[in-house]
Amino acid sequence: MTHPFRFADPRRARDLVDAIRLLAPREPVKLVHVCGTHEIAIARHGLRRLLPDTVRVLEGPGCPVCVTPAREIETAIRIAETGATVCSFGDMLRVPGYGRSLESAGASGADIRTVLSIDEAVRIAGDSAHEVVFFAVGFETTAPMTAAVALEHPPSNFSILASHKLIPPAMAALLSLPATGISGFLAPGHVSTIIGTGGYGPRLADCGVPVVVSGFEPLDILYAIALLLRQIRDGRAAIENAYPRAVNPDGNLTAQRLLANVFEPAAAEWRGIGILPESGYRFRPAFARLDARARFDVGVIPEHEEDRACRCPDVLTARAVPADCPLFGRRCTPLSPVGPCMVGAEGACAIWFRYDGERPL
Repeated sequence: MTHPFRFADPRRARDLVDAIRLLAPREPVKLVHVCGTHEIAIARHGLRRLLPDTVRVLEGPGCPVCVTPAREIETAIRIAETGATVCSFGDMLRVPGYGRSLESAGASGADIRTVLSIDEAVRIAGDSAHEVVFFAVGFETTAPMTAAVALEHPPSNFSILASHKLIPPAMAALLSLPATGISGFLAPGHVSTIIGTGGYGPRLADCGVPVVVSGFEPLDILYAIALLLRQIRDGRAAIENAYPRAVNPDGNLTAQRLLANVFEPAAAEWRGIGILPESGYRFRPAFARLDARARFDVGVIPEHEEDRACRCPDVLTARAVPADCPLFGRRCTPLSPVGPCMVGAEGACAIWFRYDGERPL
């Protein structure tokens, strides 16, 4: 008799943990996910405590506000200082830029507003005579909403500072960085609903590293880890789908068409990583009037050196865990963040601070 599937199922959890222990290699392996929601589930449910000593799971650049570069934040602040209203999500307002944040700029008199969606920013523009800018951050999951608004002919006083990022190029970039030592990837389920399993192929099909798309329940993650370890044991490197109830090979074709109509791939800067080719979006010429970068002259924004003691760059590239940072839980806390990883709800440092991420039993 087939055991019925339930999201909370101790019996299946024990079976999956047993399978992971059987599949775990003798030599250490490092599995990397690029999703803050995965990190929340792993830390909240103590999944790392169930894994063999040779299997480590780290978060990479899976927090969209964390990977938004300080230069983009400074751009948004300078736009606000021209008198425009700048809207963005709550976490984005607190991320430190060049020694200041959008939140601190608001405290100094700039018109900075927290919104829950881009539609709310459009409504603010419709009720205002002033320029309104939406600071758009997020991965392939949120970018289609930005594209949909662009196609709906928003008010003439509305524009978008687009800072969307694409996950597969970042995954590929991690493999080219020194000292990452990645043995396999857990790919994010929500991004995969948009791009499909096929969306990883152009960048990762020949990378020699297994990729498994995972859902967000503890059983989903344990199952995906087991599939990764099986591939590693068998010497395979395939793109495998462990989340078929939500993800298919082709993804969401409607969302993909929205994105293709409004945006084209472009080089983008990732905090902690650098500039990656075709890892972001820029507006197609037909939508240039919505580009806040073209609409506002904010001058030249120079390079800015961040706090060298902060290890957010290493956390974002899966070369460290939050507890490795000398500032973690001391000078850097959610109330006084030094780096972006302590601000975003999906940032590894904020999650570890909340759930004591790798504490042993």
